[in-house]
Amino acid sequence: MGTAAGTVKREWVLEGLDCANCAMKIENSVQKMEGVSDCSLNFVNKTLTFISDPDREEEVASKAAGTIKKLEPHVRITVKGTRQQIDASGRLAPQPSPGSPTVTDIAVLQADSPGEHTHEHSGHGHSHEHEGGQKTLIGRLAAGAALMAGALLLPLGGGWELGLFLTAYLIVGGDVLLQAVRNLFRGQVFDEYFLMSVATVGAFAVGQYPEGVAVMLFYQVGELFQSLAVNRSRKSITSLLNIRPDYANLKADGGVKRVRPEAVAVGAHIVVRPGEKVPLDGRIVEGSSLVDTSALTGESVPRGVKTGDDVLGGFINKNGVLTVEVTRTFGESSVAKILELVENASGRKAPTETFINKFARRYTPIVVVTALLLAVLPPLIVPGAEFSDWIYRALIFLVISCPCALVVSIPLGFFGGIGAASKQGILVKGGNYLEALNQVGVVVFDKTGTLTRGSFQVTEVHAADGFERQELLETAAYAELHSGHPIADSIREAFGRRLDGARIGDYEEVSGHGIRAELDGRAVLAGNAKLMRAEGIAFAEAADAGTVVHVAVDGRWAGRIVIADEIKEDSGEAIRGLKNLGIRKTVMLTGDAKSVGEEVGRRLGIDEVHAELLPENKVEEIEKLDRAKRPKEKILFVGDGINDTPVLARADIGAAMGGLGSDAAIEAADVVIMTDEPSKLVTAIGIARRTRRIVWQNIVFALGVKAVFLILGAFGIATMWEAVFSDVGVTLIAVLNAMRVLRTGSGASAAEEVGTVRSAEAR
Repeated sequence: MGTAAGTVKREWVLEGLDCANCAMKIENSVQKMEGVSDCSLNFVNKTLTFISDPDREEEVASKAAGTIKKLEPHVRITVKGTRQQIDASGRLAPQPSPGSPTVTDIAVLQADSPGEHTHEHSGHGHSHEHEGGQKTLIGRLAAGAALMAGALLLPLGGGWELGLFLTAYLIVGGDVLLQAVRNLFRGQVFDEYFLMSVATVGAFAVGQYPEGVAVMLFYQVGELFQSLAVNRSRKSITSLLNIRPDYANLKADGGVKRVRPEAVAVGAHIVVRPGEKVPLDGRIVEGSSLVDTSALTGESVPRGVKTGDDVLGGFINKNGVLTVEVTRTFGESSVAKILELVENASGRKAPTETFINKFARRYTPIVVVTALLLAVLPPLIVPGAEFSDWIYRALIFLVISCPCALVVSIPLGFFGGIGAASKQGILVKGGNYLEALNQVGVVVFDKTGTLTRGSFQVTEVHAADGFERQELLETAAYAELHSGHPIADSIREAFGRRLDGARIGDYEEVSGHGIRAELDGRAVLAGNAKLMRAEGIAFAEAADAGTVVHVAVDGRWAGRIVIADEIKEDSGEAIRGLKNLGIRKTVMLTGDAKSVGEEVGRRLGIDEVHAELLPENKVEEIEKLDRAKRPKEKILFVGDGINDTPVLARADIGAAMGGLGSDAAIEAADVVIMTDEPSKLVTAIGIARRTRRIVWQNIVFALGVKAVFLILGAFGIATMWEAVFSDVGVTLIAVLNAMRVLRTGSGASAAEEVGTVRSAEAR
């Protein structure tokens, strides 16, 4: 959720919010407030984010806090990233202990770790916020069950039997009944408290005492397990993002002291010992070690680092002691940006999620009205029909109508998919982009830095008659001695020996052609074909794919050196994997020479290649593809995220080869591949497909079970027991199913969605 100029963004954590249906009501209520331009409640990390007009910020904050307290009185509101509480008027509450931070929430606060501020609460999700509440609830349920058993087994009279059942009912479900009454006075009808209260009180009214108690007991037990499952799922998701460093060892005053990462300034030196997380981005000034980068990149093989190398916050130091000079504050570091991206990703809801929320808002009232008609009409129309029988059927209808299974499991499914992708070094900026990956039919690649390494290397050396290969390389390296061009660097690197500058005499760069120099008294030319023609030197024309440097000595052609951008090892695997996934067309757009582009395209098996393009020409090509694509098909563009920003923005989905710490990539794209590996696209699409499949399993399962029990209830076949299962039981099963998304742990598992993608390479 971006913040436009002239607006104020607030982020509040709603601690104790374990009801997805209630979360949806809070989001809808705040969204409808005057002065609120955008609002999103992330149920997974309990964060409410809303944007308001600056001239109405206090009024909006007060109304928002009041609405939250009205809808969910037990919820505690804190400012994200701090311990500062918000009271019901929207103001900062007085702090109970001295030294608490005096901050305002009127700003975009840095994202904190999910575990930093999200205190998980065991027990019944709606009214028990701590372990004591869980134990109290279990004690109440046990006492209620014992009293119900006594009422069933003991030979009691009518009054005593009713009294015992009623006592058991109040012990088990008194809090639900009380909350339903409170909500009625607040104008909240059609929530689960209301539905369960009406259903169970109705059961008592029609003489079904055991069923009234048993249904409330089963409901409370189901809610307890559902709350535990949701919290477990939350913890599983947040554990994927457990990359936030807890402290930094700051070198100061001749010693080392432990401080918070936020307190370390740029230029400071920190010590990272074996087993510790690198807390901030920086450059190693002393020491060497192996570092585990898997938290950021998904790569399990440790990487060797030494003095002069860059390291990122979130890396884990394996063996050596490192002294690191900090190059970015914590707020600007890669780890903070990744945490913020992934944690806030579910603010961008997928179309399926948005549809289900709208569906749930309309579905419950429709079922309640249908239940009312079911209770009243048949006894008036059908001869012999009894009100008690049809009221009982209507009560079953009410219990079934709660849409919690959908409202809870679908956000968990999408957030789990985003978390699983992040574990693979793939940052997906929202559920909408994760869902869109399912519809990709055309994948468009930039060449340099995406399919190729973006670094030039000498690939071929052709010496003319009378010249040796090494002699040609040496001559060219000396000719390029003073040039700072990447091509010159690659030639000097290929020669690989120390160059003696004293051997070079006159030296001149000929613009657009090459270099004229004197080496050991001999005239040397090094440059393109234009230079050879201009100097009247006969040479062999080259058809090589790459940049060709011709060399001449004393007016005689000595040979040519071919420099090319090396193709990444997994680029071919990426193209094959995409085709195995059913991608209809692959396209490459490059500003490089046509011969170079076509050679790379041929070697990788790309369907279309468009070369010698300026950035604006790339946008034009995307627009042509957009006009030619099939209905509902998406175009995915993959670039390096720096010079491809216009194309990333124009494509349906922009994916950037982010590299480690590339700010431009993280800002510009919808999907960021942190490892620079094109084959991760196959993994990303596989995770997206797995997520969609699990989400739709939950939708079909929940609606299917509810439809069956609605029909059975209407015909008097289903009892209240089955009705409660279709509500609480289905929700629990859907939540557990959604947790399977988190098991998408490798590219191989993603590939299983479409068969063995890498089988072609294995052969």
